[in-house]
Amino acid sequence: MTTTLQPPPPSHPFLRLSLSPQGAMPRPIDGAWWPRSYDLLAELPLLLAGLPPDWGHIASVTVNGSKWSPTPGRMLVCNQVVRLRRTTKASAADTVVLLAPGQGRRDLVVVPPDTTEQAARPLMRAAADGEA
Repeated sequence: MTTTLQPPPPSHPFLRLSLSPQGAMPRPIDGAWWPRSYDLLAELPLLLAGLPPDWGHIASVTVNGSKWSPTPGRMLVCNQVVRLRRTTKASAADTVVLLAPGQGRRDLVVVPPDTTEQAARPLMRAAADGEA
């Protein structure tokens, strides 16, 4: 009998994030995020840990209330409190809004978790290129 050893799964899943290049002009969309689920408590720490340091400390996150699982009003991420807000506005259906005091607002298109890789890649590229 032969036993095949399987490598352990990665302790931190790969962050699926595509950001727009920094420029002098503000953009309506700053990139795209492709979470693995609509569980904000599981997905948000990985997202915030992967953001560029010059985005500052994200103090508030707003998501579409109809898509994401229920969450408390705030959570602790990387030893800092992040306020969680929900909206049902149609204009925010597929975005997450990140606010950092003194740094401003960043909007990311959210690619639905069940999207295939073949369909997600062009969506993420278009959002990063400002075409979303």
